[in-house]
Amino acid sequence: MTSVHKPLSNSTLGVSGILGHEVCESYLLFPGETALGDALRTFLYFLGLAYCFIGLSAITERFFRSMENVVKQTHDVVEIDPHTNLEVVRREKVWNYTIADITLLAFGTSFPQISLATIDALRNLGDLYAGGLGPGTLVGSAAFDLFPIHAVCVLVPKAGELKKISDLGVWVVELFWSFWAYFWLYIILKVWTPDIVTLWEALLTVLQFGLLLVHAYAQDKRWPYLSLPLARDERPEDWVPKEATSYKHVDNVDDEHSEISQIGESYGRSIVDIFSIHSENETGPIYHNVPGSDLAESSNEIHVLSLWKEQFVDALMLENAETKKLDSIYVRALRMLWQSLLAPWRLMFAFVPPCQIAHGWIAFICSLIFISGIAYVVTELTDLISCVTGINAYVIAFTALASGTSWPDLVASKIAAERQTTADSAIANITCSNSVNIYVGIGVPWLIDTAYNFIVYREPLRIQNAAGLSFSLLVFFCTSVGCISVLVLRRLTLGAELGGPKPWAWLTSVYFMLLWLIFVVLSSLKVCGVI
Repeated sequence: MTSVHKPLSNSTLGVSGILGHEVCESYLLFPGETALGDALRTFLYFLGLAYCFIGLSAITERFFRSMENVVKQTHDVVEIDPHTNLEVVRREKVWNYTIADITLLAFGTSFPQISLATIDALRNLGDLYAGGLGPGTLVGSAAFDLFPIHAVCVLVPKAGELKKISDLGVWVVELFWSFWAYFWLYIILKVWTPDIVTLWEALLTVLQFGLLLVHAYAQDKRWPYLSLPLARDERPEDWVPKEATSYKHVDNVDDEHSEISQIGESYGRSIVDIFSIHSENETGPIYHNVPGSDLAESSNEIHVLSLWKEQFVDALMLENAETKKLDSIYVRALRMLWQSLLAPWRLMFAFVPPCQIAHGWIAFICSLIFISGIAYVVTELTDLISCVTGINAYVIAFTALASGTSWPDLVASKIAAERQTTADSAIANITCSNSVNIYVGIGVPWLIDTAYNFIVYREPLRIQNAAGLSFSLLVFFCTSVGCISVLVLRRLTLGAELGGPKPWAWLTSVYFMLLWLIFVVLSSLKVCGVI
């Protein structure tokens, strides 16, 4: 990314479109871009932004698959049978359900926003004013998570089918910390130290993520004095129905070709399998004997190379077995066209090691690196769009960037609502992602900036457009109350948060979308100085 002069600050970018046009000499790839018309440049940059969002969706899918292998890890627990005094060895999952939802799942779906905010902070390091791109994206992402994703999830169950939260206590705890996160942000911006952030405020913001984890775990385990006295519905044995999975267990893996074929099938599963962490028994899809796991444990290099080769072969295939089964030649052509657009991303992401190696941790870390790289390109494109069009970068952040980076959240929650027998993970992903957005997504970048300013300048961090950000927080808080009230009303009247009679489901969905439009319109008008 190159520029012939220092990029404009966010405040300058939002002054006027005319000023942006006069001084915008930045370019993305080559200096000749500045000779193109503003309309063409804007179109090309938006096209590049959309293509980056496609890449984010592709790498996030691989990220989910690595998380599946991380979460399914078990360890041996040795106990003494009180009747026989013999040692009994049982397998126990390392990860707790609730902690996995808050950390791996919510953190994974929110990492595009988190990395974007962190990159924005690093780019403004040394400036006494924090960039507004990161906070704007995270607040906008929270609104997108809460309203459009709920609007989609409520329609997912079949007509008349109801899906409710089984562990209401954990959801209430997660919801409390989600609301408190945005209330806390408003206190920092307008009450405690108006328009500035101190080192202690940033540090407290990050530490509250740990309090969320402790409180949620205490509620899940029903610790006395720290948990709410809310009964938990009996969890189904398999939160993901068996008929929703297509994995075929292989007992005899002597044949190398058969083994590699099964590994490929396992790797090609949809991201729905990340939600099978909620399977109680070891016969569910998350506990099957994945050949890749045995492969990693035995350090069989031949199998590793074969599996990695399969990734590159799949990345270059434009027509698979499912595409060949399609009757319409036009649908097949569109499918192949889509695969062609994905091919560069898939080829790049094929370098990520197979997720069955080392319990998925290597693929997990590599996926984070790729997501951060794409987020960096997104921040550069956003600066260019704001520069060329004169649109305030904050408006772009909580609309286009928030929607694009929140797409993995939408996909994850939709699949959970569709394939799980309860609504726990679908709704928990929304509330937990919003908490992660503040405590980690904003807390960590602010901690970096405030620590640097404190050490170098002995000055606090000032927030650009703090008035617009705090106004957006107020609007979000008010509309959030309206959203949660409807969910509670559905619980009391229909007995479930998701599904139900289609007319009521559609009415709820439209209502949620209207709340999102209210947030976007009012926040945009405030930033533009209209209100």
